[in-house]
Amino acid sequence: MLVLDQVLENGTEHAELLPATNDNHGGVIVDMEEAMDSEVFVTSLRASISRWRQQGKKGIWIKLPIGLVNLIEPAVGEGFWYHHAEPNYLMLVCWISETTSTIPANASHRVSIGAIVLNDKREVLVVQEKSGRFQGTGVWKIPTGTVDEGENIFMAAKREVEEETGIETEFLEILAFRQSHKMFFEKSDLFFICMMRPLSFDIQTQELEIEAAQWMPFEEYAAQPFAQQHELFKYITDICLAKVQGDYTGLSQIPVTSFFNDKLSCLYLNSRDLNNYLASSDQA
Repeated sequence: MLVLDQVLENGTEHAELLPATNDNHGGVIVDMEEAMDSEVFVTSLRASISRWRQQGKKGIWIKLPIGLVNLIEPAVGEGFWYHHAEPNYLMLVCWISETTSTIPANASHRVSIGAIVLNDKREVLVVQEKSGRFQGTGVWKIPTGTVDEGENIFMAAKREVEEETGIETEFLEILAFRQSHKMFFEKSDLFFICMMRPLSFDIQTQELEIEAAQWMPFEEYAAQPFAQQHELFKYITDICLAKVQGDYTGLSQIPVTSFFNDKLSCLYLNSRDLNNYLASSDQA
């Protein structure tokens, strides 16, 4: 750890600089791991900020694990504010440049899915929930859920269906998606409607969240008053019928390499129209 001589009113003090790594945007990231007395931390933080200003650094990020909560108040006292929190750490940030701050906002969206699972009998897999806004309403709905961190949309759809009903599925397409705002903890929400093919058929209802599950004739599902009166549900049934009749093409999943880190990611596209275009281009 570097040591900086800091001149104070009562003399010179040796201050250890905080360990930091450069980020990609002219700032530094301090990943605190070792326990530290709060007064020692403040001395080191002030010395470090002085050095970073001399180096022309901009944004300063401090990652505090849950075991170092004693350093939160001192950091806030030095001008840092909360950026985001995870179960095991809190991220603080401060802009020290004279230029306008370009610190990005915390993640603003939650991603969730709804899974339409249709069998060869034109029956749709539906559930009744034990909690939430549908509790006790008698409404039969498609399985829904939230995409986990690091989880692809198509995998989340498969997981949620299996967790709620025990049915294994194959992802086919994203039929549509809805964007809404001021939802869970004031976050925006992206809700992807996924078309799935069942690979098994014997239902095993999840007792914790699901009251009941069954295969229901699609016409009966679509005829529910709620499905007819609620605009989103009406669109879902219309899209599904168009898909079954072959008049609608959604977005299928294609694995691609990420531009940023060479890891695999997912591109969702209209493969039918793309393949038709590519075939016609080859013929030309």
